[in-house]
Amino acid sequence: MMNSLATALSDFFFEYETPRQVLVRNKHIGVVCRLVQLAVLGYIVGWVFLYEKGYQSTGSAVSSVLTKMKGVGFTRVNGTERVWDVADYVFPEQGDSSFVIMTNYIMTEGQRQGTCPEVRPHFDWQMTGKCVNETGTCEVFAWCPIEHDREIPNPPLLMSSENYTLFIKNSITFPQFQVFRSNLVEGIDNKYLKSCIYNEEKDRYCPIFRLGDIVKLANFEFSAIAREGGTIGIIISWECNLDLPIKYCRPEYQFHGLYRSVEEEESAKASVGYNFRYAKYYMEGGVEKRTLIKVFGIRLDITVRGEARKFDIIPTLTAIGSGVGIFGVATVVCDLVLLHVLPKKNLYKNMKFKYTVSQEEVSCFPESVLRTTSRKVQLVSFQKMS
Repeated sequence: MMNSLATALSDFFFEYETPRQVLVRNKHIGVVCRLVQLAVLGYIVGWVFLYEKGYQSTGSAVSSVLTKMKGVGFTRVNGTERVWDVADYVFPEQGDSSFVIMTNYIMTEGQRQGTCPEVRPHFDWQMTGKCVNETGTCEVFAWCPIEHDREIPNPPLLMSSENYTLFIKNSITFPQFQVFRSNLVEGIDNKYLKSCIYNEEKDRYCPIFRLGDIVKLANFEFSAIAREGGTIGIIISWECNLDLPIKYCRPEYQFHGLYRSVEEEESAKASVGYNFRYAKYYMEGGVEKRTLIKVFGIRLDITVRGEARKFDIIPTLTAIGSGVGIFGVATVVCDLVLLHVLPKKNLYKNMKFKYTVSQEEVSCFPESVLRTTSRKVQLVSFQKMS
Protein backbone atom coordinates (compact mmCIF):
# COMPACT_ATOMS: atom_id res chain seq x y z
CA MET A 1 0.00 0.00 0.00
CA MET A 2 2.77 2.42 0.94
CA ASN A 3 4.72 1.52 -2.20
CA SER A 4 1.69 2.25 -4.39
CA LEU A 5 1.14 5.61 -2.68
CA ALA A 6 4.83 6.51 -3.04
CA THR A 7 4.74 5.56 -6.72
CA ALA A 8 1.60 7.68 -7.33
CA LEU A 9 3.17 10.70 -5.61
CA SER A 10 6.40 10.24 -7.56
CA ASP A 11 4.49 10.08 -10.84
CA PHE A 12 2.50 13.19 -9.92
CA PHE A 13 5.52 15.34 -9.03
CA PHE A 14 8.20 14.09 -11.43
CA GLU A 15 6.30 13.30 -14.63
CA TYR A 16 5.03 15.70 -17.28
CA GLU A 17 2.20 14.98 -19.71
CA THR A 18 1.82 16.75 -23.05
CA PRO A 19 -0.89 16.35 -25.71
CA ARG A 20 -0.07 14.33 -28.77
CA GLN A 21 0.35 16.47 -31.88
CA VAL A 22 -0.22 15.33 -35.45
CA LEU A 23 1.35 17.28 -38.33
CA VAL A 24 -1.08 17.40 -41.26
CA ARG A 25 0.36 18.50 -44.59
CA ASN A 26 -2.80 19.80 -46.25
CA LYS A 27 -2.98 23.14 -48.04
CA HIS A 28 -6.68 23.68 -47.35
CA ILE A 29 -6.37 23.01 -43.63
CA GLY A 30 -3.23 25.16 -43.39
CA VAL A 31 -4.92 28.13 -45.07
CA VAL A 32 -8.04 27.82 -42.89
CA CYS A 33 -5.93 27.65 -39.73
CA ARG A 34 -3.84 30.71 -40.61
CA LEU A 35 -6.89 32.74 -41.66
CA VAL A 36 -8.67 32.02 -38.38
CA GLN A 37 -5.54 32.84 -36.39
CA LEU A 38 -5.08 36.07 -38.36
CA ALA A 39 -8.70 37.06 -37.64
CA VAL A 40 -8.24 36.38 -33.93
CA LEU A 41 -4.98 38.37 -33.91
CA GLY A 42 -6.70 41.28 -35.66
CA TYR A 43 -9.49 41.20 -33.08
CA ILE A 44 -7.04 41.21 -30.16
CA VAL A 45 -4.78 43.95 -31.51
CA GLY A 46 -7.34 46.10 -33.32
CA TRP A 47 -10.42 45.84 -31.12
CA VAL A 48 -9.24 44.83 -27.65
CA PHE A 49 -6.03 46.88 -27.44
CA LEU A 50 -6.34 49.78 -29.89
CA TYR A 51 -10.09 50.52 -29.87
CA GLU A 52 -11.23 49.34 -26.43
CA LYS A 53 -7.88 50.16 -24.75
CA GLY A 54 -7.86 46.79 -23.03
CA TYR A 55 -4.43 47.51 -21.53
CA GLN A 56 -5.78 50.38 -19.40
CA SER A 57 -7.91 50.64 -16.28
CA THR A 58 -10.68 53.25 -16.14
CA GLY A 59 -11.80 55.71 -13.50
CA SER A 60 -14.96 57.83 -13.21
CA ALA A 61 -15.05 61.54 -12.43
CA VAL A 62 -16.41 63.80 -9.69
CA SER A 63 -17.19 67.33 -10.89
CA SER A 64 -18.78 70.66 -10.12
CA VAL A 65 -20.12 73.44 -12.36
CA LEU A 66 -20.36 77.18 -11.72
CA THR A 67 -22.03 79.55 -14.16
CA LYS A 68 -22.28 83.31 -14.63
CA MET A 69 -24.34 85.25 -17.16
CA LYS A 70 -23.50 88.73 -18.46
CA GLY A 71 -25.50 91.13 -20.58
CA VAL A 72 -28.12 93.88 -20.37
CA GLY A 73 -31.45 93.98 -22.21
CA PHE A 74 -33.73 96.88 -23.09
CA THR A 75 -37.48 96.85 -23.85
CA ARG A 76 -40.14 99.42 -24.73
CA VAL A 77 -43.71 98.14 -24.24
CA ASN A 78 -46.71 100.49 -24.51
CA GLY A 79 -44.38 103.46 -24.16
CA THR A 80 -42.76 102.08 -20.99
CA GLU A 81 -39.01 101.60 -21.17
CA ARG A 82 -37.26 99.05 -19.01
CA VAL A 83 -33.70 97.79 -18.55
CA TRP A 84 -33.12 94.11 -17.75
CA ASP A 85 -29.92 92.89 -16.12
CA VAL A 86 -28.84 89.44 -14.88
CA ALA A 87 -30.81 89.83 -11.66
CA ASP A 88 -33.98 90.24 -13.75
CA TYR A 89 -33.70 87.59 -16.45
CA VAL A 90 -31.85 84.62 -14.86
CA PHE A 91 -33.85 82.06 -12.86
CA PRO A 92 -32.88 80.86 -10.32
CA GLU A 93 -30.00 82.97 -9.07
CA GLN A 94 -26.71 82.56 -10.88
CA GLY A 95 -24.30 79.75 -10.14
CA ASP A 96 -26.41 76.64 -10.74
CA SER A 97 -25.81 74.11 -13.54
CA SER A 98 -29.48 74.30 -14.58
CA PHE A 99 -31.15 77.68 -15.08
CA VAL A 100 -33.47 79.71 -17.34
CA ILE A 101 -32.68 82.84 -19.34
CA MET A 102 -35.77 84.96 -20.04
CA THR A 103 -36.17 85.88 -23.72
CA ASN A 104 -39.84 86.91 -23.84
CA TYR A 105 -42.57 87.73 -21.34
CA ILE A 106 -46.17 88.83 -20.72
CA MET A 107 -46.49 91.27 -17.81
CA THR A 108 -49.72 91.99 -15.94
CA GLU A 109 -49.27 94.91 -13.54
CA GLY A 110 -51.33 96.11 -10.60
CA GLN A 111 -53.16 92.87 -9.81
CA ARG A 112 -55.13 92.71 -6.57
CA GLN A 113 -57.49 90.12 -5.16
CA GLY A 114 -61.11 90.83 -5.99
CA THR A 115 -63.90 90.10 -8.48
CA CYS A 116 -63.68 90.67 -12.21
CA PRO A 117 -64.91 89.09 -15.46
CA GLU A 118 -62.98 86.07 -16.62
CA VAL A 119 -61.09 86.27 -19.89
CA ARG A 120 -61.81 82.69 -20.90
CA PRO A 121 -63.23 79.63 -19.10
CA HIS A 122 -60.75 78.59 -16.45
CA PHE A 123 -61.72 75.97 -13.87
CA ASP A 124 -59.02 77.05 -11.39
CA TRP A 125 -60.75 80.36 -10.67
CA GLN A 126 -63.40 80.75 -7.99
CA MET A 127 -66.77 81.45 -9.60
CA THR A 128 -69.10 83.94 -7.91
CA GLY A 129 -72.18 82.74 -9.78
CA LYS A 130 -72.75 86.06 -11.54
CA CYS A 131 -72.56 86.89 -15.21
CA VAL A 132 -71.06 90.02 -16.74
CA ASN A 133 -73.18 91.21 -19.66
CA GLU A 134 -70.53 93.55 -21.06
CA THR A 135 -68.07 90.72 -21.65
CA GLY A 136 -70.47 87.78 -21.88
CA THR A 137 -68.41 85.85 -19.35
CA CYS A 138 -68.75 84.78 -15.74
CA GLU A 139 -67.55 86.78 -12.78
CA VAL A 140 -64.71 85.20 -10.80
CA PHE A 141 -62.84 85.88 -7.60
CA ALA A 142 -59.16 86.04 -8.55
CA TRP A 143 -56.15 88.30 -8.96
CA CYS A 144 -57.60 91.10 -11.06
CA PRO A 145 -57.19 92.21 -13.75
CA ILE A 146 -56.97 88.74 -15.31
CA GLU A 147 -53.84 87.93 -17.29
CA HIS A 148 -54.19 88.01 -21.10
CA ASP A 149 -51.69 85.42 -22.34
CA ARG A 150 -53.24 84.26 -25.61
CA GLU A 151 -51.11 86.58 -27.73
CA ILE A 152 -47.37 85.94 -27.26
CA PRO A 153 -45.24 88.93 -28.26
CA ASN A 154 -43.65 88.44 -31.66
CA PRO A 155 -40.85 89.28 -32.24
CA PRO A 156 -39.61 88.38 -28.73
CA LEU A 157 -39.25 91.37 -26.44
CA LEU A 158 -35.72 90.42 -25.39
CA MET A 159 -34.14 89.61 -28.75
CA SER A 160 -31.03 91.34 -27.42
CA SER A 161 -30.51 88.25 -25.22
CA GLU A 162 -28.91 86.66 -28.28
CA ASN A 163 -25.74 88.56 -27.37
CA TYR A 164 -25.70 87.60 -23.68
CA THR A 165 -22.63 85.62 -22.64
CA LEU A 166 -22.38 82.58 -20.40
CA PHE A 167 -19.23 81.77 -18.44
CA ILE A 168 -18.87 78.12 -17.37
CA LYS A 169 -16.31 77.09 -14.78
CA ASN A 170 -15.99 73.32 -14.50
CA SER A 171 -13.72 71.53 -12.02
CA ILE A 172 -13.22 67.78 -12.23
CA THR A 173 -11.25 65.12 -10.38
CA PHE A 174 -10.51 61.45 -10.96
CA PRO A 175 -10.11 60.05 -7.42
CA GLN A 176 -8.73 56.71 -8.59
CA PHE A 177 -5.73 58.40 -10.24
CA GLN A 178 -5.47 61.50 -8.00
CA VAL A 179 -5.82 63.83 -11.00
CA PHE A 180 -7.46 67.28 -10.76
CA ARG A 181 -8.38 69.38 -13.80
CA SER A 182 -10.35 72.50 -14.71
CA ASN A 183 -11.77 73.68 -18.01
CA LEU A 184 -9.49 76.69 -17.57
CA VAL A 185 -6.72 74.70 -19.22
CA GLU A 186 -3.17 75.71 -20.07
CA GLY A 187 -3.04 78.95 -22.03
CA ILE A 188 -6.25 80.39 -20.56
CA ASP A 189 -5.55 83.40 -18.32
CA ASN A 190 -7.36 86.62 -17.38
CA LYS A 191 -6.12 88.42 -20.49
CA TYR A 192 -7.42 85.65 -22.75
CA LEU A 193 -10.79 85.49 -20.98
CA LYS A 194 -11.41 89.19 -21.57
CA SER A 195 -11.47 88.75 -25.35
CA CYS A 196 -12.37 85.14 -26.18
CA ILE A 197 -15.74 83.74 -27.26
CA TYR A 198 -16.22 80.01 -27.82
CA ASN A 199 -15.78 78.91 -31.41
CA GLU A 200 -15.65 75.26 -32.54
CA GLU A 201 -12.67 75.90 -34.80
CA LYS A 202 -10.73 78.85 -33.39
CA ASP A 203 -11.44 78.93 -29.63
CA ARG A 204 -12.73 75.47 -28.77
CA TYR A 205 -11.45 75.67 -25.17
CA CYS A 206 -12.78 79.14 -24.37
CA PRO A 207 -15.28 78.79 -21.46
CA ILE A 208 -17.31 81.88 -22.48
CA PHE A 209 -20.29 81.22 -24.75
CA ARG A 210 -22.57 83.58 -26.63
CA LEU A 211 -26.22 82.58 -26.10
CA GLY A 212 -27.00 82.94 -29.80
CA ASP A 213 -24.13 80.59 -30.67
CA ILE A 214 -25.36 77.99 -28.15
CA VAL A 215 -28.81 78.02 -29.77
CA LYS A 216 -27.30 77.74 -33.25
CA LEU A 217 -25.04 74.84 -32.25
CA ALA A 218 -28.13 73.07 -30.88
CA ASN A 219 -29.73 73.39 -34.36
CA PHE A 220 -32.38 75.93 -33.36
CA GLU A 221 -33.35 79.30 -34.81
CA PHE A 222 -32.94 81.90 -32.09
CA SER A 223 -36.03 83.92 -33.01
CA ALA A 224 -38.21 80.77 -32.85
CA ILE A 225 -36.94 79.42 -29.55
CA ALA A 226 -36.78 82.89 -27.95
CA ARG A 227 -40.46 83.55 -28.64
CA GLU A 228 -41.93 80.55 -26.79
CA GLY A 229 -38.90 79.11 -24.98
CA GLY A 230 -37.13 75.76 -25.09
CA THR A 231 -34.51 73.57 -23.46
CA ILE A 232 -30.88 73.02 -24.49
CA GLY A 233 -28.45 70.54 -22.99
CA ILE A 234 -24.75 71.36 -22.73
CA ILE A 235 -22.48 68.36 -22.21
CA ILE A 236 -18.91 68.83 -21.02
CA SER A 237 -17.08 65.64 -21.96
CA TRP A 238 -13.71 64.64 -20.48
CA GLU A 239 -11.99 61.67 -22.16
CA CYS A 240 -8.52 61.56 -20.68
CA ASN A 241 -5.64 59.23 -21.55
CA LEU A 242 -3.37 59.62 -18.52
CA ASP A 243 -0.54 57.76 -20.24
CA LEU A 244 -0.04 61.02 -22.15
CA PRO A 245 1.02 64.35 -20.55
CA ILE A 246 -1.73 65.86 -18.38
CA LYS A 247 -2.05 68.90 -20.67
CA TYR A 248 -3.84 66.70 -23.23
CA CYS A 249 -6.66 66.05 -20.75
CA ARG A 250 -9.05 68.72 -22.04
CA PRO A 251 -12.85 69.13 -22.23
CA GLU A 252 -15.05 68.91 -25.30
CA TYR A 253 -18.35 70.83 -25.43
CA GLN A 254 -21.50 69.44 -27.04
CA PHE A 255 -24.87 71.15 -27.51
CA HIS A 256 -28.17 69.34 -27.92
CA GLY A 257 -31.71 70.64 -28.38
CA LEU A 258 -33.88 68.78 -25.87
CA TYR A 259 -37.07 69.54 -27.78
CA ARG A 260 -38.39 68.37 -31.09
CA SER A 261 -37.70 70.55 -34.11
CA VAL A 262 -39.52 73.86 -34.39
CA GLU A 263 -41.51 72.59 -37.41
CA GLU A 264 -42.80 69.60 -35.45
CA GLU A 265 -43.76 71.78 -32.49
CA GLU A 266 -45.71 74.14 -34.74
CA SER A 267 -47.62 71.26 -36.33
CA ALA A 268 -48.32 69.48 -33.04
CA LYS A 269 -49.34 72.56 -31.05
CA ALA A 270 -49.03 70.58 -27.81
CA SER A 271 -47.06 72.02 -24.90
CA VAL A 272 -44.97 74.24 -27.12
CA GLY A 273 -41.81 75.80 -25.71
CA TYR A 274 -40.97 76.44 -22.06
CA ASN A 275 -42.58 78.98 -19.72
CA PHE A 276 -43.45 79.65 -16.10
CA ARG A 277 -44.89 82.48 -13.98
CA TYR A 278 -43.57 84.45 -11.05
CA ALA A 279 -44.87 87.48 -9.21
CA LYS A 280 -43.45 90.54 -7.46
CA TYR A 281 -45.57 91.52 -4.46
CA TYR A 282 -45.87 94.99 -2.94
CA MET A 283 -48.20 97.10 -0.78
CA GLU A 284 -50.01 100.13 -2.15
CA GLY A 285 -52.43 102.13 0.00
CA GLY A 286 -52.59 99.28 2.48
CA VAL A 287 -53.66 96.84 -0.24
CA GLU A 288 -51.52 93.91 -1.32
CA LYS A 289 -50.81 94.00 -5.03
CA ARG A 290 -48.54 92.15 -7.41
CA THR A 291 -46.98 92.27 -10.84
CA LEU A 292 -47.41 88.92 -12.58
CA ILE A 293 -44.85 87.97 -15.23
CA LYS A 294 -45.22 84.99 -17.53
CA VAL A 295 -41.67 84.14 -18.55
CA PHE A 296 -40.71 82.48 -21.82
CA GLY A 297 -37.09 81.46 -21.75
CA ILE A 298 -34.28 79.14 -22.75
CA ARG A 299 -33.48 76.57 -20.13
CA LEU A 300 -29.85 75.38 -20.08
CA ASP A 301 -28.98 72.05 -18.45
CA ILE A 302 -25.23 71.50 -18.06
CA THR A 303 -24.03 67.93 -17.62
CA VAL A 304 -20.46 66.70 -17.07
CA ARG A 305 -19.24 63.31 -18.26
CA GLY A 306 -15.74 62.16 -17.46
CA GLU A 307 -13.64 59.04 -17.86
CA ALA A 308 -9.90 58.63 -17.41
CA ARG A 309 -7.73 55.72 -18.56
CA LYS A 310 -4.27 54.65 -17.53
CA PHE A 311 -2.01 51.65 -18.16
CA ASP A 312 -2.52 48.81 -15.70
CA ILE A 313 -0.74 45.46 -15.76
CA ILE A 314 -3.78 43.51 -14.52
CA PRO A 315 -6.19 44.32 -17.40
CA THR A 316 -3.27 43.96 -19.81
CA LEU A 317 -2.52 40.41 -18.67
CA THR A 318 -6.25 39.62 -18.64
CA ALA A 319 -6.63 40.80 -22.24
CA ILE A 320 -3.56 38.83 -23.35
CA GLY A 321 -4.75 35.70 -21.56
CA SER A 322 -8.21 35.88 -23.09
CA GLY A 323 -6.63 36.45 -26.51
CA VAL A 324 -4.43 33.39 -26.19
CA GLY A 325 -7.49 31.37 -25.22
CA ILE A 326 -9.38 32.60 -28.28
CA PHE A 327 -6.57 31.26 -30.48
CA GLY A 328 -7.94 27.82 -29.63
CA VAL A 329 -10.83 28.59 -31.97
CA ALA A 330 -8.49 27.92 -34.91
CA THR A 331 -7.78 24.41 -33.63
CA VAL A 332 -11.47 23.66 -33.14
CA VAL A 333 -12.38 24.85 -36.65
CA CYS A 334 -9.55 22.92 -38.28
CA ASP A 335 -10.37 19.72 -36.38
CA LEU A 336 -14.00 19.94 -37.52
CA VAL A 337 -12.94 20.32 -41.15
CA LEU A 338 -10.24 17.66 -40.83
CA LEU A 339 -12.34 14.98 -39.14
CA HIS A 340 -15.77 15.56 -40.68
CA VAL A 341 -15.42 17.33 -44.07
CA LEU A 342 -12.30 16.21 -45.97
CA PRO A 343 -12.48 12.98 -48.07
CA LYS A 344 -9.68 11.32 -46.05
CA LYS A 345 -11.36 12.00 -42.72
CA ASN A 346 -11.08 8.35 -41.59
CA LEU A 347 -7.34 8.38 -42.19
CA TYR A 348 -6.97 11.59 -40.17
CA LYS A 349 -9.05 10.12 -37.36
CA ASN A 350 -6.69 7.13 -37.12
CA MET A 351 -3.74 9.52 -37.13
CA LYS A 352 -5.16 11.78 -34.43
CA PHE A 353 -6.68 9.22 -32.05
CA LYS A 354 -4.86 6.23 -30.57
CA TYR A 355 -7.19 3.28 -29.93
CA THR A 356 -6.29 0.86 -27.13
CA VAL A 357 -7.87 -2.45 -26.14
CA SER A 358 -7.45 -3.95 -22.68
CA GLN A 359 -6.29 -7.56 -22.23
CA GLU A 360 -9.72 -8.60 -20.98
CA GLU A 361 -11.38 -7.09 -24.07
CA VAL A 362 -8.93 -8.88 -26.43
CA SER A 363 -10.09 -12.28 -25.22
CA CYS A 364 -13.68 -11.37 -26.06
CA PHE A 365 -13.03 -10.60 -29.76
CA PRO A 366 -12.95 -13.40 -32.41
CA GLU A 367 -9.57 -14.04 -34.03
CA SER A 368 -10.86 -12.74 -37.40
CA VAL A 369 -11.66 -9.33 -35.88
CA LEU A 370 -8.22 -9.10 -34.29
CA ARG A 371 -6.56 -9.92 -37.63
CA THR A 372 -8.64 -7.22 -39.32
CA THR A 373 -7.70 -4.68 -36.65
CA SER A 374 -4.04 -5.61 -37.00
CA ARG A 375 -4.21 -5.13 -40.76
CA LYS A 376 -5.79 -1.68 -40.29
CA VAL A 377 -3.00 -0.63 -37.96
CA GLN A 378 -0.39 -1.92 -40.43
CA LEU A 379 -2.18 -0.13 -43.30
CA VAL A 380 -2.20 3.15 -41.38
CA SER A 381 1.50 2.77 -40.60
CA PHE A 382 2.27 2.06 -44.24
CA GLN A 383 0.32 5.08 -45.49
CA LYS A 384 2.04 7.30 -42.94
CA MET A 385 5.48 6.08 -44.05
CA SER A 386 4.64 6.51 -47.72
